[in-house]
Amino acid sequence: MISPTGPTAAAILTGSAAMTAFKGIHPLIIEGMGAYDPRDPSRVASRLASALKTRLDARIDGTKPVLLITQGDPLAERGISAITRALATELNVQRGLVVLDPEVADYHTRDADRENTILELKYSELLEYVDEERIEAAVDEALGRKNNDRLGRGEKELASYYKDFAMLQEVTKAASKTLTGEITIAHTQLKEEISEFSVTSFYKVGLDLELYKEEDFV
Repeated sequence: MISPTGPTAAAILTGSAAMTAFKGIHPLIIEGMGAYDPRDPSRVASRLASALKTRLDARIDGTKPVLLITQGDPLAERGISAITRALATELNVQRGLVVLDPEVADYHTRDADRENTILELKYSELLEYVDEERIEAAVDEALGRKNNDRLGRGEKELASYYKDFAMLQEVTKAASKTLTGEITIAHTQLKEEISEFSVTSFYKVGLDLELYKEEDFV
């Protein structure tokens, strides 16, 4: 693992100050494979930047600063953490961070990459802005279907942490849309390339629940 660099914890807004600042931004959420992604992150970031610049420049309210929201991935040579670092540089934007609470995953806050991060929120701080029970029920249903499919193929069920990270992913997007009234979402892969057994694939839950819309995607 690469050693993260960036502002000290004291320089990053947290708590109510972070929430207040968050309400004044346009959230850009990037989702994709972790460190196992074999692709060159700089090339992926460049491709995404080209598509995103057009979309972000065409926003109706272009006065809100774009903030690239990450979800606690530790820095690695490849994958989503490397891609979001490169993408923030390409777009010349700062980053925000949402992490799981320590009682859910104690390593998540500790290992998160904080380079160029100006605010940090905990998963629990976003829950009051979403219908947690509704999202959790839908995630559980999707997880059950995926596990049944895997068992039918003679494969093991998905690890228990999949639910935690699927909830983090969908609550982050739902709360971001509620708090700011807008959102831009992009995947590092084409939709047809996303594995049905990946955390990323749970975006379909959010679409089915209308937490956000197809037009929010780039």
